[in-house]
Amino acid sequence: MKEKGCMKCGSTDAGQKEVAMTGTGLSKLFDVQTNQFIVVYCKDCGYSEFYNKQASKASNILDLFFGG
Repeated sequence: MKEKGCMKCGSTDAGQKEVAMTGTGLSKLFDVQTNQFIVVYCKDCGYSEFYNKQASKASNILDLFFGG
């Protein structure tokens, strides 16, 4: 059975934040932040994974981060 925890250090202490980023082309030129993500990060080593906010609504993101 696979151990759950951070892929780099094995810690189970994680946090999450929402971030928005610009795309390319005109959205970058006008600083339109159209891409929204949820970032899950390890509070011990800082390892981070980005998940598309729209695609992640139906699942538990922390379970994805810990390999659940």
